[in-house]
Amino acid sequence: MSETNKVIRGKRKERLGEVLSSKMAKTIVVRVERRFPHPEFKKVVTQYRKFYVHDEKGEAKPGDRVRIEETRPVSKLKHWRLVEVVERNTDAALLKV
Repeated sequence: MSETNKVIRGKRKERLGEVLSSKMAKTIVVRVERRFPHPEFKKVVTQYRKFYVHDEKGEAKPGDRVRIEETRPVSKLKHWRLVEVVERNTDAALLKV
């Protein structure tokens, strides 16, 4: 499509996370970290969430930092797709799960 005929969609959610697994075909598992102050105690809480992400080219590997974007349902569990690999993992031995 040309620049003038580009389809404008609503703002899609984007998240930054770490790849935990890439063993499935065209699918990666990404852990997204969310930090927020606890409503009552005001202590900073870290919450993690796992997303199944569509990776068409299979470019993300465990330990990589990736940017993902919400999309239409691709399968039963996949509602996100890989936008880009932000940072490559240099040492697979230090991968924390």
